[in-house]
Amino acid sequence: MIYYRPIPMTDAARPAGALPLAGGWCWFDRVEVLRRDAAPEVIGLDSTPADLLARIAAPRADLAGLTLDRPRIMGILNVTPDSFSDGGDHATPADAVGHARAMQAAGADILDVGGESTRPGAAEVPVAEEIARTAPVIAALRAAGAAPVSIDTRKAGVAQAALTAGARIVNDVSAFGFDAGMAAVVAASGAPVCLMHARGTPATMQADPRYDDVLLDVYDYLADRVAFAEAAGIARSRILIDPGIGFGKTAAHNLALLRRLSLFHTLGCPILLGVSRKRFIGTIGGAPAAKDRMPGSVALALAGIAQGVQIVRVHDVPETRQALALWQSVSVGREN
Repeated sequence: MIYYRPIPMTDAARPAGALPLAGGWCWFDRVEVLRRDAAPEVIGLDSTPADLLARIAAPRADLAGLTLDRPRIMGILNVTPDSFSDGGDHATPADAVGHARAMQAAGADILDVGGESTRPGAAEVPVAEEIARTAPVIAALRAAGAAPVSIDTRKAGVAQAALTAGARIVNDVSAFGFDAGMAAVVAASGAPVCLMHARGTPATMQADPRYDDVLLDVYDYLADRVAFAEAAGIARSRILIDPGIGFGKTAAHNLALLRRLSLFHTLGCPILLGVSRKRFIGTIGGAPAAKDRMPGSVALALAGIAQGVQIVRVHDVPETRQALALWQSVSVGREN
C-alpha cells in the first residue's frame, strides 16, 4: 500500500498552484510518499492522485456549529477522582461548572467532559457512576449557555445520557471498540464523533507496546474505524480522528506520530490532538510532575497546529490561547 502525506507549510511565500490543507491555514505543494518496504520520497502535486488531492484540500465540515478554518481549543474537564493530572480537582458539580466557565472565558471553544480516567493503569468505572459524574455537569453547562460540550466516554449508556443532557459531540477513545452499542447511539443522535487509536485498555496499554510501523499502523487502524463508522450510518463529515498520543505508545512512538501528523489529513476528517501534560513531555522536558508540563504541552499543541491539526485538547487553556494568538499573528497573519 502507498501512503501520501501532504507536507504542510505556512510560509508567506506561497507558490502558484499550492493547495490549501483541509481548507485551513496551511498549504502544501509537495507530498511525501510512504511505503512499508521502501524509503520515503517527495513528489509534486502533478504526480499525486487527483482524487486524493481533492480529499486532502477540501474544507472540513463545521463541528457543532464551529467552523474549522482556524484552530480550535478543547478544554479538558475531568470530573474524576483519579485522572493523571487533575484528578479530584473538579470532582464536584460546582467545581466542574466553575472550571468550565473559567476555561470558556479564557478561550476554550469546546468543553470535553470525562467521568472515567483513561490514564495508564486506570480501572473501569461502572456506567451508572460515570453517568452520575457527567450528566448533571453537562446539563448545568447547557443551562448556562456554555460552549459546545463533548462527552469523553467509551460507553453507549454514558454517551446517550450525556447527549440527552445536552452534549453535542462524542469522544470515544476506543473508536467503537469497547462497547458494541456505541456506534448505534452516535448514528441515531446525529452528533459528531471522535475516533481515537489506542492499543489495549487503560489498564494494559503501556505494557510493552510494539508496532511494525507506528505511523502507518495507526493510520490503517483509523482508516478501518472510519469505514466501520460509515457502515454504521455515520457520515464521514461527522467523524474526527485522533492518533491517540500516549495510548499504548512509547515516547519514541509518540514522537514518530507527531513528526508526520499531516498524514492523517488523507482520511478527509478533522484531526484532534490530545497531548497535554503527557508523561513523555515530562521525560523530555525535565518535568516529573504533570502540572509542571504546561510549556511542553503548549509547544506540542503549536507543532500540531503547524501541521494543520484543527483541534487541540488541553488542560491549560489560557496559556494555549495566548501562544496560539502569537503563532497565528506570525505564521498566518491572523490573530483569532
